[in-house]
Amino acid sequence: MITQEQILHALGHVEEPDLKKDLVTLNMIQNIEILPNKIRFDVVLTTPACPLKGHIEHACRNAISLFVSKEIAVDINMTSRVVAADSNQLKGIKNIILVSSGKGGVGKSTVAANLALALSQQGARTGLLDADIYGPSLPIMFGLEGAKPQSTQTSGGQTKILPIEKFGLKLLSIGFFTDPNQPIPWRGPMATSAIKQLFNDADWGEIDYLVVDMPPGTGDIHITVSQTYPISGAVIVTTPQQVALADAIKGMAMYRMEGINVPILGIVENMAYFTPAELPDKQYYIFGKDGGKRLARENNVPFLGEIPLVKAVADSGDNGFPILLDDQETVAAAYQLIAGRVAQELSILANT
Repeated sequence: MITQEQILHALGHVEEPDLKKDLVTLNMIQNIEILPNKIRFDVVLTTPACPLKGHIEHACRNAISLFVSKEIAVDINMTSRVVAADSNQLKGIKNIILVSSGKGGVGKSTVAANLALALSQQGARTGLLDADIYGPSLPIMFGLEGAKPQSTQTSGGQTKILPIEKFGLKLLSIGFFTDPNQPIPWRGPMATSAIKQLFNDADWGEIDYLVVDMPPGTGDIHITVSQTYPISGAVIVTTPQQVALADAIKGMAMYRMEGINVPILGIVENMAYFTPAELPDKQYYIFGKDGGKRLARENNVPFLGEIPLVKAVADSGDNGFPILLDDQETVAAAYQLIAGRVAQELSILANT
């Protein structure tokens, strides 16, 4: 008769590759059920976007076969429980991810939108907050021009903004409340006050990841957000050329300043190379090659991946249907890989 102790002993030989501890020690094995011809158990991962999910499941099956029985059927339920950051504010939000860049024009908003969608598609409850109040692009990118969020009353009598839901994401942008044809000359205090309202006055509900599209540069909004809310980490977006890399270095340095101390989850190199639609196997490095990889290596941060420059990305942003929703595009696969790596880095940080 197979015992629970035998199963735990076997699974104690399976190591979580990122956390470097076995699944039993990490309390990732739950709900063991022993039947006459089958055993069942849950493997509780730290994120639904875990890129090593298949590897861990295979290792569990091998361990049962080696240490328990080769004949017994094994039913594994791969589930997840995202670890929440400690916070007295924004209690329903487990992780806040800032998507930032040292300069404008590097495709930061496109990366933020598709990163959020990729996390959502991989099973995480995800929100996207457009904090780029000087140039909000979320309404256009999601086909929501003219959309106005509704409001709700809390049990305590507070009025809260309800983020708009589309493509499985909860979405909020200052662009929902302003005239897109009228410039708004935000002064520093006005800008930071508006950002705090988007965070505090919205009913985000329970979400695993809130992806925040930050303004370019290093200014008041970055400092306010970083010092006011429990930020899990920042993703830095750059293009390969030296002028963009130089500004990306400044962006990383700001997040590492004393009093801010936001972990850098890694670097995304956008517009890494040009691939014509008629020559999908060709790569033309028109802005230089491997600048983002070199930046990551020199600053001892993870390189999360590279996004090619293809016309479909620009078209998708303009027509309100982000590129990730087109599973025929190789760019979509690149974003899925980056999302898995971001979730991976967050899991490592949460467990160290």
